[in-house]
Amino acid sequence: MKQVFICFLYFIFASSVFAQEQFDVYFDSNKFELNTQENEKLNHWISENKNNKILAIQGFTDEDGTSSFNDTLAQKRVDYIFQNIKNKIKIREDFKTRSFGESFNQSIHKAENRKVIIFYILEKDLSLEEEILGIKKEVVAVDVKSEIVYPEKLVFDNPNGTKSEFKLDRVFMKKVGEAKPGEKLKIENLNFIINTFAVMNESRGKMYELLLVLQKNPKLKIEIQGHLCCMLADRNDLSTQRAKAIYNFLVINEISKSRLAYKGFGSNQPIYPLPEKDENERAANRRVEILILEN
Repeated sequence: MKQVFICFLYFIFASSVFAQEQFDVYFDSNKFELNTQENEKLNHWISENKNNKILAIQGFTDEDGTSSFNDTLAQKRVDYIFQNIKNKIKIREDFKTRSFGESFNQSIHKAENRKVIIFYILEKDLSLEEEILGIKKEVVAVDVKSEIVYPEKLVFDNPNGTKSEFKLDRVFMKKVGEAKPGEKLKIENLNFIINTFAVMNESRGKMYELLLVLQKNPKLKIEIQGHLCCMLADRNDLSTQRAKAIYNFLVINEISKSRLAYKGFGSNQPIYPLPEKDENERAANRRVEILILEN
């Protein structure tokens, strides 16, 4: 499971999908554009459903290729379909796009996995739209002075039937949520695969901590800052890529870009002078920090 908020929305959506209509189109292997036959099928569906309303689009791939490649391919398929339907059919204002790559229960027939699903409601059911989606409209009074209680852990159901559990640092989340503009906090134990911007699995909980804080503190704005150790020159701009990886995670999970910024400093702001004396000093220099912009 890649992201807490994405998956949370997915399971809620899945619970109500049986009250909705769905339309599937299929793609050739490693392609994000429809072939002639499928494109004609899509155009015919559009012409027959102009008065209906789209709720969401989800994209999938087979298991061929790397997970990263398939994630990108699934998103491109979603984008391709969206470009073909926008301005032609009604779309819900909080319309969702989801790309699952190969992370779902796959059919044994690969061709059935290379698809995009459009979820929609028929014109006759539009008056029941909120009910079908299980949305309850209510006014919630928010006490801005009340203390925010963060969870100690998050547990997710994986597509293969297993569970993923992430323990959370409640002290860190509280510090970020209460920090003043100009304060800077290091994200402890956020580690990346060497020479890449891929977050190690055991560190993914740190991203969820930051996500929860931003969700609970809507006025909070931050800058994510990446730093490297060891090398004088960041030739591959790895510090920026690592900061951007955290930024992308938050954006994908619906944190507004207006609340986020990211920047890489290479090794220009070391805690310990280069070259470091030992691994402790290298680990201290190799870090991601959060600068509080507004709160």
